[in-house]
Amino acid sequence: MLTPPLTPRSAANRSGMMSPMLRADLSAACQAYGTLAPPETADESSSAVAWKRGGKEEKGGVPVYVMMPLDSVTYGNTVNRKKAMNASLQALKSAGVEGIMIDVWWGLVEREAPGAYNWGGYAELLEMAKKHGLKVQAVMSFHQCGGNVGDSCTIPLPKWVTEEMDKDPDLAYTDQWGRRNYEYVSLGCDTLPALKGRTPVQCYADFMRAFRDNFKHLLGDTIVEIQVGMGPAGELRYPSYPEANGTWKFPGIGAFQCYDKYTLSSLKAAAEAAGKPEWGSTGPTDAGHYNNWPEDTPFSGKKVVVGIVSMVNLPFLVFSDALGTR
Repeated sequence: MLTPPLTPRSAANRSGMMSPMLRADLSAACQAYGTLAPPETADESSSAVAWKRGGKEEKGGVPVYVMMPLDSVTYGNTVNRKKAMNASLQALKSAGVEGIMIDVWWGLVEREAPGAYNWGGYAELLEMAKKHGLKVQAVMSFHQCGGNVGDSCTIPLPKWVTEEMDKDPDLAYTDQWGRRNYEYVSLGCDTLPALKGRTPVQCYADFMRAFRDNFKHLLGDTIVEIQVGMGPAGELRYPSYPEANGTWKFPGIGAFQCYDKYTLSSLKAAAEAAGKPEWGSTGPTDAGHYNNWPEDTPFSGKKVVVGIVSMVNLPFLVFSDALGTR
């Protein structure tokens, strides 16, 4: 039977001659988690449960979820390599896997027109998971697939979104040299009706409502968790270190992505509200290039170290903090 660590106070404690005492730093956690199970009887296996949760014994272990291939659903909104997918799901279940994680791509489901959602491939894939008794973690992926580490395919943003970005390039994240990044719509226009009359945030909300309404019969049973992508590669960050076309290479510091007109307008308004209008004219101009080292740039000697900024991938927010505008 598994037991919690004992307080190393004496050989008697360790030998079991005295009542075992939980380490002080673990006692509270043990009380919150459950209680010790009674001593193991002869007919209990060596893998018997040592803890109880709510009076019910549970086997030990951690539920495992396996991330599915990024292209599990095709451009034609069907399951990719359906026979192989079915066999893979069956094998995962046989191996004791709890469930799978699936990217639900905005660029596939709402590709053709605003509000025109095609859930076909995902409906089929979710039913396959249900048939095999696998749970699903669904990731609402509002970013482009392709151009980042591990991207094995390319799935751009919806066609009508990139068309709007072509018309107004400032909807894209922009560096100080005018390089546009189409991985994700710039948060500078999150509240502007720039996408066929809707704001980006409204587009995301409508997409998630449509997902909920279409798969409500699976929520809580097959679909047990929903995650929401918040930026490039689905991460809450800026595209400060784009690998596409060799723009950035490790361990370069990356670059600020705050030069689209909407983000600069936000900075200007924040600077004026703080009584420092001179701070709102532009982003940093002395922070070096994507592949510089921190010590190569004048900016690194100021209040914010640009190397740290790039590592945490929040250059504009940290820059704003340094200026006192957030």
